[in-house]
Amino acid sequence: MPEESQLEFRPVTAAEWDDLQTLFAELGSLQGCWCMWWRVRRADFERQFGEGNRQALKQIIDSGQVPGILAYHHGQPIGWCSVAPREAFPVLDRSPVLKRVDDRPVWSIVCFVVARAYRRRGLMTALIRAAVAYAAGQGARIVEAYPILPEASADPRWLVFSGVRSAFERAGFVEVARRSRVRCIMRYIITDGEA
Repeated sequence: MPEESQLEFRPVTAAEWDDLQTLFAELGSLQGCWCMWWRVRRADFERQFGEGNRQALKQIIDSGQVPGILAYHHGQPIGWCSVAPREAFPVLDRSPVLKRVDDRPVWSIVCFVVARAYRRRGLMTALIRAAVAYAAGQGARIVEAYPILPEASADPRWLVFSGVRSAFERAGFVEVARRSRVRCIMRYIITDGEA
């Protein structure tokens, strides 16, 4: 992977929409998700899979909300991390595994997309660090994540969209809850010097 100093990270606004579409085009049949899995009820997600989810994400961006960040290398989008206040992802609270740990306000990291050429090269950890920095800049004090434990999953390839525990550990996250054998809740506490 390129050095982190060679990467650029940008919050996704309307100006980055075309770059986000370019990166998501690599997903093939999974492209229909458009990072709406944690944002809408499952019935709505299935009903609008594909173009409907794409339009839903675009509406979020057009409303002025930032749904996440993009990583760039030499001007090309190579990675995505969905990060926002937990309230942006209401499906989390409907999950017995991912329900709130406590009533403290948190930002959540829920999804990644990494370009094929940059997979298994540490980009996920770089995206996590950039997401924490972005959240800190927006006033967050706690960033939460819901990664899988690949060793406990029968087929982790389909779950890595939410990240893997080891990448979050490298970025300084610690486990705070585990209500499933394949997924845990991790947190990063932002210090005064980082905010």
